[in-house]
Amino acid sequence: MSPELAVQKMRMSEQYQAWKLMVHRHLLKVIDDRNLGVEDWSRSRLARLVEDEVKRFVFDQKLAVNRNEIESLAEDALDELVGYGPIQALVDDPEVDDIIVNGAENVFVERQGKLQTAPFRFVDDAHVIRVIQRILAPLGRRVDESSPMVDARLPDGSRVNAIIPPLALNGPCLSIRKFRKEALQADELERLGSVNHAMLEYLQQAVLKRANVLVLGGTGSGKTTMLNLISQWIPSHERVITIEDAAELRLENSHVVRLETRPPNLEGTNQVTARDLVRNALRMRPDRIIVGEIRGDEVLDMMQAMNTGHDGSMTTLHANNPHDAVHRLQLLAGFAGFSGSEQMLTQQIASALDLMVHVARLGDGRRRVMSITAVEGVKDGHLSLRDVYRYDETSDKHHAVKEEVAA
Repeated sequence: MSPELAVQKMRMSEQYQAWKLMVHRHLLKVIDDRNLGVEDWSRSRLARLVEDEVKRFVFDQKLAVNRNEIESLAEDALDELVGYGPIQALVDDPEVDDIIVNGAENVFVERQGKLQTAPFRFVDDAHVIRVIQRILAPLGRRVDESSPMVDARLPDGSRVNAIIPPLALNGPCLSIRKFRKEALQADELERLGSVNHAMLEYLQQAVLKRANVLVLGGTGSGKTTMLNLISQWIPSHERVITIEDAAELRLENSHVVRLETRPPNLEGTNQVTARDLVRNALRMRPDRIIVGEIRGDEVLDMMQAMNTGHDGSMTTLHANNPHDAVHRLQLLAGFAGFSGSEQMLTQQIASALDLMVHVARLGDGRRRVMSITAVEGVKDGHLSLRDVYRYDETSDKHHAVKEEVAA
C-alpha cells in the first residue's frame, strides 16, 4: 500500500476520528483559557501553535500515534479552526470540480466529469452543520430548522447549496460547485475535443454579427463554461449587463455591469428576482444582456429584450436538445402568464433566437458540443431549425450538416 493510501485509510478510521475530536476540543480549550485572539493571526502563526499543542496533547495523553499521524492531526485541526474541516483539502484541490457531502460519512468529488468517493468523513451530523455554518457566516447567510435550505456563493465564485434535517432525511447535505480560477479558453476546449476549430470560428462570427444565442444542456454539461467562452468575443466597446443567481461569468470587456438576484430575507420579503433585474437592465442602456440561466418568468422579458433592439444577447436553459428547449420556453412563458396564442408565442421565439448551442456530458464524463442549431423562422406553424454542426458519438467527431427540422 502506498503511503498516500495508508494516510487516507488512517484518516477514515474510527480511532483517528476520535483522536481528531479530542485534539479539536483541546485546542478550543487552550485558545479560550489563554484568551488568544486567533482571528487576527496569520495562518502560519496559527499552524505553529496547532502543531505544538497537538504534539503536547499526544505526549500528555500517551496516544499511540506516529509522526505521520501527528502531522495529519495537526493539518486537520488547523482546517477545523480556520478552514472547512475535512473538505478543506478538496476545496484547495484544483482538479476537483464538485464536492458533495451526503451526511457525515459520505463525501464525493467530481474529477474530469466523473463522480468518485473521497477518502474523507465528518465526525457526525453536527460536525457537517458546523462546517456549513462556517461557510455561510462570512456571506451573511445561515441555515437552521426554520430555514433548512440555502444557496450561496463563495468569494471565489463557487456555488454552494446546503439542506439539513428535517428536510434531508439522511443527514445534512452540502454541494459545492467549484469556480475555476481561470476560465476555459477556446483552444483548451478544442484540445479536449469539446468543439472543433470550424465551430469556434462559426460561433465567433455569430457573436460579432450580434446573433441572439441560447446555450442549452443538462446539469453539469458545461452551459456556463460555453456561455463564458462565447461572451469573451463581444467587442470591448459594447455595454454588457449580466444577470445571474450566482455571479459566475467573467467577461474581460471594459464595460460590464454585473447584477445578481437576491433571495428573500427571513421575513420572506426584499427578494429581487431575475425578472426584476432583466426589467431594470432594459432601462440601463445595454448593448447586450446576458442572463446566466432562464428558469422562470424572466423568459418573457428576455425574449422581449432580444426582440427590441438588444441583439447579441445570450442566456442558458436546462433542456436535453433543441426541440425540448423550444417546448420548455413555451412552458415557462405559459407559467409567466403569456396570454397569446401558441402561434404567436412560436413567432416570438423565432424572432428572439438566432442560434442554439447544445452541450452535454457523456457517460464517460467528457463534455461535448452536441449541436449548433440555427433558428430560421416559422414554417407550417412550427419553429424551423437547421443543424449547422452536429457531434457524432461513434466517430467522436463534429461534422457540418445540412438538415432542416421542425420543432
